[in-house]
Amino acid sequence: MFAALLSTGPAPLDPRPFADGFEPEGIEIVGHAGRVALCAGTGSARDSLDGRHWIVGRIRLDARDELLERLGAAPTASDARLCLLAYARWGEAFTDHLAGDFAFALWDDQRQCLLAVRDRLGVRGLFHTRTTDAWLIGDSLDWLAARSATPPTLDDYWIADFLVLGMSREFERTVYRDIKRVAPAHLLTLGEGGLSLRRYWRLELAEPLYLRKAEAYHERFRELLSRAVADRLPPGRVGIAMSGGLDSTTLAATAVEVTGDPSRIVAECEHYERLMHIREDHYASLAARHLGIELRIRPADDIAHDPHWRSRGLRPAEPGLGMLNAHNIRRIGHEMAAIAPVWLDGEGPDNALTLERNAYLGWLRRRRSWVRLSQALLQYASAKGFSGWSQTLARRSGLRHVPELDPFDVLPPWLREDFAKKLNLAERQQALGLGGDSSHPWHPLAYDSFTSPAWQSYFEDHAFEESLAGFEWRYPFLDLRVLEFMLAVPPVPWGWKKRLIRASMRGRLPRAVLAREKTPLGCYPEIATMRTVGLPSLPQSHRIGRFVDPALLPDLAAPDPDLALSLGVHALDGWLAQKRQ
Repeated sequence: MFAALLSTGPAPLDPRPFADGFEPEGIEIVGHAGRVALCAGTGSARDSLDGRHWIVGRIRLDARDELLERLGAAPTASDARLCLLAYARWGEAFTDHLAGDFAFALWDDQRQCLLAVRDRLGVRGLFHTRTTDAWLIGDSLDWLAARSATPPTLDDYWIADFLVLGMSREFERTVYRDIKRVAPAHLLTLGEGGLSLRRYWRLELAEPLYLRKAEAYHERFRELLSRAVADRLPPGRVGIAMSGGLDSTTLAATAVEVTGDPSRIVAECEHYERLMHIREDHYASLAARHLGIELRIRPADDIAHDPHWRSRGLRPAEPGLGMLNAHNIRRIGHEMAAIAPVWLDGEGPDNALTLERNAYLGWLRRRRSWVRLSQALLQYASAKGFSGWSQTLARRSGLRHVPELDPFDVLPPWLREDFAKKLNLAERQQALGLGGDSSHPWHPLAYDSFTSPAWQSYFEDHAFEESLAGFEWRYPFLDLRVLEFMLAVPPVPWGWKKRLIRASMRGRLPRAVLAREKTPLGCYPEIATMRTVGLPSLPQSHRIGRFVDPALLPDLAAPDPDLALSLGVHALDGWLAQKRQ
């Protein structure tokens, strides 16, 4: 945790009212006027440069060697020191030279301004608010909320989005109306002119990347992923959350190649023995034996839901479904933390390598790129093969049911009508959708995904796990070098069943793993458990009557998706109950 405090008056800052949660040695008054305090807690770094610049935050940089060379810095320089050196060299343009997972505050004593920066995808959280006598910036929403003179007011729009969608449709909103997030890829500046926000980076996706040979795509992908994994490896052992699927096993294979030491890699596979039969343990074991790494298989049937969650007293900074299973998450997390301080997460390729056939082919047709279009059609026919075309024919002849995606265009019946009307929620859903930008001409779904707050919500869920367990999640596929490459390759043929990864890992993973189809979960594990132990029940003294009509909540006869959506009601009520204690 870290925080930065800027007095709004001319007098030196007294940090004592803000000191809860920090050790005394973790608080430093900086600058000649003494109007700024930087507070560093567990997991954060603090540094200074030449008595003019100070920094505090959580910082992990990518491509350190390149930045070291440009700055002429010592190889032992910390990531915090590199940020200071970059700011001293390039001023506010220093954000153009930083990549990685970070959130930090930097005080420039010469300019008398406080800057706060959040990384480009929003892996690390960053919040800001104002009290009667100071601006507060930090990565702990709970800490900022506790500094308010009066209990902070809830943000009804955030609450509504959470109940309907499970996340906010807007980057800047928090559960509290007067505490805001710094959106990903934004620079906040506090100075004489007050507060200003500037977006310093946007995801750019112009022309597809056409290389002459297929092997050139494979080599480039392996090279970039190796760099990303290398940048995220801690000293000693590293953990990998490894299913039997393609993405996580690819991370394991890459980590073995980068380290040259399989004994440094340990994988954990959650496997359902009763609730579903998708054989994650089988395929994960094949990959682990092939790579020579340790694999721990964890039976997951009895850890999908904690019936006693209300009595545990475990809550995230904002309402979230994770609190319904926080006890199990914490117990498992402690075991994982004892094995390795860092665990790699394999999310990213499913979104980046979406097969957007129609959008891509239509874009080529509109551009009259007839040669590219002909090549793409031939590549698609070849990549799909006989089995793929058989599945298409079966779908079109009605022999194979294809479920439709939930468009999130209908408000749940249990949401109070007066609450929905007051906020114009139907119009809000229509206008904002999932919060992303789907206007890209040839990769709309992928671009929409990575411009949506959905990833911010995903990182925040993982941050809750980190706070419970004491280890750190890292995301190699979301390294911008890897992500931008996956987004740039032509969707046809490389998006067909993630052909880019399957072809790139040929010979590096077992054939059975490479040939395995994408295997989604066969059910909602938490709902399957609840059908046995019972649904959560709202107490008589529930606190969600302003938002929800409890009488209209679904019962056990309802379909799984309806029951899964209604869990947000219980999470919100449990969170509100603990918030008031």
